[in-house]
Formats: sequence, C-alpha cells, structure tokens
Amino acid sequence: MSLELLAQVSQIVGAIVFLVVAVLVWNRFIAPAVKAYTAAKNAELADAESRREHMRADVAAARAEIETAETDAKMMAERAELAIQRDRAKAIDDAQHEAERIVRNAEGELDRARMAARDRLRVEFIEKALAKARADAMARVTDAANATLVRAVVDDLVRGKG
Repeated sequence: MSLELLAQVSQIVGAIVFLVVAVLVWNRFIAPAVKAYTAAKNAELADAESRREHMRADVAAARAEIETAETDAKMMAERAELAIQRDRAKAIDDAQHEAERIVRNAEGELDRARMAARDRLRVEFIEKALAKARADAMARVTDAANATLVRAVVDDLVRGKG
C-alpha cells in the first residue's frame, strides 16, 4: 500500500468516523435538544392558543352581558316611561277631580250667597214697605178713625173673635 492510498483510506475512514460521531452526537445531544425545544415551543403555542380561546370566550360572555344589560336598560326605560305616563295621567285625573270639586263647592257657595243676598234684600224691602206703610197710615188715619178702629179690635177681642 502506498502512502497515497493510505492517506486516502485514512481520509475516508476519518470521514466515516466523523460522520458516525456526528450522527451519534446528533442523535444523543442535538436531536433531543431540538425535540425538547420544539415540544416546549409547541406547548407554549398551545398555551397561547388556549389563553386566546379563553379570552375569546370571555369577550363573548362580556358581549352577552353587555347585550343583556342594554336590554335590561331598555326595559327599565320603558317601564319608567310607562310609570311616568301613568303618574302623569293620575295626577291630571286627580287635579281634574279636585278642580271639579272646587267648582261644585264654589257653585254651592255662590248659591248660598245668592240666597243670603235675596233674603237680605227681601228683609230690606219688607222693612222699607213697613216703614212706608206706617208713614202712609199715619198720614191717612185721623185720631177719630184710629179710635174707632181700636174700639172695634177691642170689642172683637172681648167677644172672642181674635
């Protein structure tokens, strides 16, 4: 064997040994590290994906709660509007009944005031008529006629007519 051949065989054997060592190092150290790194990154991605899905579920739940709150707010506003309308109608109705009662009372007071004024006017007319009748009687009746009338009344009383 010549040196050249020995050098070539040595280089081939060295290359084969290098490849075997490289494959052994790869299989023993690098491949498990790459697999562990890949598994760790996959787990990290899965965890991130899980968190993202959890966040999406939370967002959906929050949106549902917002919609429920908005619906509740609308219902509360509608109920408040109905209550306001009922209270307004009741207040108007109560005010109208009170106004009618006040008008009836005022009409009654007016009627009573009219009757009282009519009675006062009647009394005043009667008093004036009596005063005028007395004045006219005093002017028309003489002492002789007065004495005759008094005797006739006394005679009637004595006989029991009066």
